[in-house]
Amino acid sequence: MKKMSLAILISLRAMTGAAYAQESGVTMSTDPARAADVEQRAQDLQNRQQTMETAPAEPMKHHKGSPRHHKKGAKADASSS
Repeated sequence: MKKMSLAILISLRAMTGAAYAQESGVTMSTDPARAADVEQRAQDLQNRQQTMETAPAEPMKHHKGSPRHHKKGAKADASSS
């Protein structure tokens, strides 16, 4: 009985997957030019990701004369007077 239930569940899952593929526009193509285009795009994406991973992160810019520095100095000046 368990084997039969499992077989039914697997069949339903396969049918659900096929229905989803049809709705979402997933298609299969045997056109070599189209396959080459897809492979080229995948390679470009992979190269772009590798470039992003290996590129050094830009250091954060430090602004001289930030308002925070002036406030701390003003408090220190006021307390020392």
